[in-house]
Amino acid sequence: LFSDILVIAEALGIEVTMPGGVGILVPNPLAGPEEVESRIPKLSDITPAFIEETLGVVLESVKLIRAKMVEENISVPLIGFSGAPFTLMFYMIGGSSRKNKEAGMQWLNNHPEESKTLLDTLTKIITEYMAAQVESGAHMLQLFEAMGMMLEEKEFEEFALPCLEKIAVDLKARYPDIPLMIFSRGACYANEKLSKMGFDVVTMDGDVDRATARATVDGRCGLQGNYDPRELIEENGKTAETVKESAKELLDALGPQRLIANLGEGLGGKESPELVSVFIDTIHSYSEELIKKASA
Repeated sequence: LFSDILVIAEALGIEVTMPGGVGILVPNPLAGPEEVESRIPKLSDITPAFIEETLGVVLESVKLIRAKMVEENISVPLIGFSGAPFTLMFYMIGGSSRKNKEAGMQWLNNHPEESKTLLDTLTKIITEYMAAQVESGAHMLQLFEAMGMMLEEKEFEEFALPCLEKIAVDLKARYPDIPLMIFSRGACYANEKLSKMGFDVVTMDGDVDRATARATVDGRCGLQGNYDPRELIEENGKTAETVKESAKELLDALGPQRLIANLGEGLGGKESPELVSVFIDTIHSYSEELIKKASA
């Protein structure tokens, strides 16, 4: 299931537009710390009824997808999805990947108490939203800190990490058998700490050294990532053979078990569907080969 991360911002009364070609726009972001109190619902307002009222269309989609999967006898996991607290805050205060990149750091350092209040509210709504997706039929959950790179390590550990831990602890207490995945893009220096918080899978971006990735999580969780999507673009001179080679390198480095072979970044639109298929097929066939060798 994919639902844009900013549906939560909209649920909290922040207008979001996507006109095409210019990325995400927030026409009227929070202008200052005083607007956290005047424009954002209180923590006590974030109830299951609030989630159903503001995000019910996503929950209904989960139910419809599950029903269709049963009807068509499709046996694959349906993954629920949400953006993480700091990432949502970043957009809500006017930050973006194209401009105002310093907005997050400025708010956290200039308005720490109001920032924590906003992050607490976002943590609560994300937890309830993801829980509602499970109740609607999601098999597993992915939490996405898409804008981790917009923080320095000190601020990430002080403000972002406690929110991620609270979400993990709360959801695993409620749903111990539902796998929970985390991707802290641009802040994978935090993967060791994330692996100790209860997440079942920690995702690697393209900067993570595969040679040390397993030691970083030390068997506490599985890994996801970190194939380079540029390997899938024919304009880069990539072919079926180069994709097979690089996909095998991924598995040779990380092993085929407790790994979700995935990208370290999102698809950009130039990737070849044929090369994507080669990647998937190679992962399946070569992982089976490695597993058989290990058990022989």
